[in-house]
Amino acid sequence: MTTPSPPSAAPSWPYCGHGATAGSDPVGCRGRQISSYSVCLAHVSDVDRSAYLSTLRPGSDVDFRGTPFTGFILNSLLRALRSANTSPAIFGIAFFDEATFEGLTFLENVLFSQVATFNGATFTDHAVFKDAIFSSDVGFSGTIFSGGATFSTTQFEKAAVFSDARFLGNTIFLYSTFNGDAHFDDAKFSRHAGFSSATLSGKTHFTGTIFLEGVNFAGTIFNKESLIGPITCIDTFDLSGASFNAPVTIEAAAHRVQCLRTQWNSTANLRLRYSEVDLTGAVLTFPVSVATHPSQFQKPNGQMVDESSVSHQETRVRVTSIQSVDAAHLVLTDTDLSDCLFSGAFHLDQIRLEGRTIFAAPPRGVHFTRQIWPIVTPVLTRRNTVAEEHHWRAVAANQPTVQSGTQPSLRNWRNGPHHPDLDQTPDPEDVAALYRQLRKASEDAKDEPGAADFYYGEMEMRRHSRTWKEAERWLLQMYWLLSGYGLRASRALGWLTLAMMTTILLMMSFGLPKESPKQGVTGVIPAEGGLAKFEIYKHDPEDPTKDRLTSERFEKSLGVTLNSVIFRSSGEDLTTAGEYIEMASRFSEPILLGLAALAIRGRVKR
Repeated sequence: MTTPSPPSAAPSWPYCGHGATAGSDPVGCRGRQISSYSVCLAHVSDVDRSAYLSTLRPGSDVDFRGTPFTGFILNSLLRALRSANTSPAIFGIAFFDEATFEGLTFLENVLFSQVATFNGATFTDHAVFKDAIFSSDVGFSGTIFSGGATFSTTQFEKAAVFSDARFLGNTIFLYSTFNGDAHFDDAKFSRHAGFSSATLSGKTHFTGTIFLEGVNFAGTIFNKESLIGPITCIDTFDLSGASFNAPVTIEAAAHRVQCLRTQWNSTANLRLRYSEVDLTGAVLTFPVSVATHPSQFQKPNGQMVDESSVSHQETRVRVTSIQSVDAAHLVLTDTDLSDCLFSGAFHLDQIRLEGRTIFAAPPRGVHFTRQIWPIVTPVLTRRNTVAEEHHWRAVAANQPTVQSGTQPSLRNWRNGPHHPDLDQTPDPEDVAALYRQLRKASEDAKDEPGAADFYYGEMEMRRHSRTWKEAERWLLQMYWLLSGYGLRASRALGWLTLAMMTTILLMMSFGLPKESPKQGVTGVIPAEGGLAKFEIYKHDPEDPTKDRLTSERFEKSLGVTLNSVIFRSSGEDLTTAGEYIEMASRFSEPILLGLAALAIRGRVKR
């Protein structure tokens, strides 16, 4: 491909020189001289231009490097290359490097049968290539599209190179076909870009491409292994409806990545930064990985990609939805799932969550839920929660609707997309099923602490479910209150400590006798001698009357209590009340100790 000459230097080809001045513009017009003339096509006389164009036939080679084209001159050229009014204009080898196309440019129904180059060319207004066919390599390297471009139903049979091109207006490749490799390396799109319903059958390269607004690949088909990125996209990087029929690697620093109903028919790696990802309805037939790239993207030449336009956001990727996705092939690495919607996903128990995954936390402070059933439950535990639980609790608590663009309070549950409509919000039974599947996925990954959090969430939703009987819900309420479903060691140990202190106090007050009962012996010794009979008896313990809270009684009560914790009898003499107190202690305190041990095991097990 030809490298554009600096504006101040003379071009390498025989040039027109029209308008040259000794001072400010020693070169003048840079247009390539046409054959038999010393000027370019733009500055030749009308009669001579017509004479020159009459020598052209469909398929003629042309060289118009540096030539300024008006709409009239371009249309005259196209007519000369047509065999009839409805026939395509056929170019042979065509050089338009550094040419200038003034005004709205239409290249409709044209065929470039040989190599075509527009490197360094400038289109001063919108450029339209409609029903154009490039049968060989075509180059638009460094081309400036001042008003954007439309490539509608355009066919690129071999390599199409748009490296370093500048698209200053809206640009779309609608129903275009790339049968060769497509290169958009270091291209810059200042306005919206679209590749809607395009077909890319060769390798696709977007290394260092910048999209200052959104880019749309809706319905685009990728038939060959491709590397898209690293790119920078300030707005939405839309892959909705696209089909990837070969392995693809996507590296993007983008504000939003949409993959609605995207078909991944081969392996895919999405390495993203600063992105909010929506995978709703995506079809995954092969493993697809979505990961947060840990550092600034780097081009193959070692140059760092400029991410300043999106760096005001958090680096970590935020996945917002995997609804209607078969999660068996989905791998999420170092992602934020705080607002991710899981409801409707298939095989959620087979999803793989790698690295540090962030889930939403319950709101700060103490909250009470009364709307669904009468048991009052303060929210005290910090744990991982799914967005659907937040949405249901926000409706149940009658939280006000948060206006769009307003940052939600950390002391409230997060409102759902259908808040406050309870009918469109997942109910506790649905949320419990989500937690159950996520727990299974964590257990399969040997992440026992993570599985414990999901088990806690599942039990919470079962406790609030209306489908359970009242007695069963009260039983779950007690299980939650005493030990956080066997997962909160501090809660179980707190109740154990309280139970032990209560036992000690009751023992000192009522359980220990006034003093240890004394033993006595009675019997009869026969006067004439012989066998004597004796009976050993013990006085009944007397209830204490005063001096109950003494150090001696505390020591004995502590011994009774500690033995009760490990389900042993102390052997102390007790009053009738003390015997009942000890039985209650031996029943309840070992259970609390066991729940605490179970909770500790659930947190440290790997």
